[in-house]
Amino acid sequence: MDATILAYVFLVFVLSLFLGVELISKVPSILHTPLMSASNAISGITIVGALVSAGTAESKFSLFLGTLAVIFAMINVVGGYLVTDRMLAMFKKKETAGKP
Repeated sequence: MDATILAYVFLVFVLSLFLGVELISKVPSILHTPLMSASNAISGITIVGALVSAGTAESKFSLFLGTLAVIFAMINVVGGYLVTDRMLAMFKKKETAGKP
């Protein structure tokens, strides 16, 4: 790849990091669970793309990056569902002792 293209890719990556931090810090707590569920759906699409990338790899490095993308996307999805489940459990009514 050309050095100019790499510089642009790095610039977009850094800007997306700053934008992501700003957006996430501004989200109220009450909206966190629905947004987490939506991001899990997006991560599911990422898994499909990573599987396609790993399946059509033409070199060992491409296969490694595709496999790494699948692993990271799966960690994101599973962790997201665990966090969402835990947050939803906080809103359930607790049973009192002696009542079913």
